[in-house]
Amino acid sequence: MSERLLAQINIATLRAPEGDPQVADFFANLDRINALAESSDGFVWRLTDDDGADATGIAVDENPATILNMSVWRDVEALRNFVYRSAHSEIMARRSEWMVPHDGPFQALWWIEDGTMPSAEDGLARFDHLRAHGPSSHAFTFATARQFDG
Repeated sequence: MSERLLAQINIATLRAPEGDPQVADFFANLDRINALAESSDGFVWRLTDDDGADATGIAVDENPATILNMSVWRDVEALRNFVYRSAHSEIMARRSEWMVPHDGPFQALWWIEDGTMPSAEDGLARFDHLRAHGPSSHAFTFATARQFDG
């Protein structure tokens, strides 16, 4: 049986376009935080654009201010450690400075077979399913991850 891995997508809407001073610190920290993720225990993969840079330029919908990030991790705990117990948490604490608040989850998690990597479309479909139907084995959140671990 193949080992399974944890995929995650998070989606946000920027308060201003890239290059605007209001979001300059967010973009100034992307390379550092992506490098931190890549060196974190349990990291497997992250979505990049065609040039191998971050994924913020990948179109999510008709709003160019909507951005995404996607990655794959060994398990929930590895992702949780990166998100909440590393320098990434400092960036999360500043999220409201750069991103428009919205109702509902901003992130979806799901299990994938080792050896497969999700596309942006896969991630968007999981995110949309979570927002429309709530947590399930198809897409869940950190808060509900234990329910869908088995």
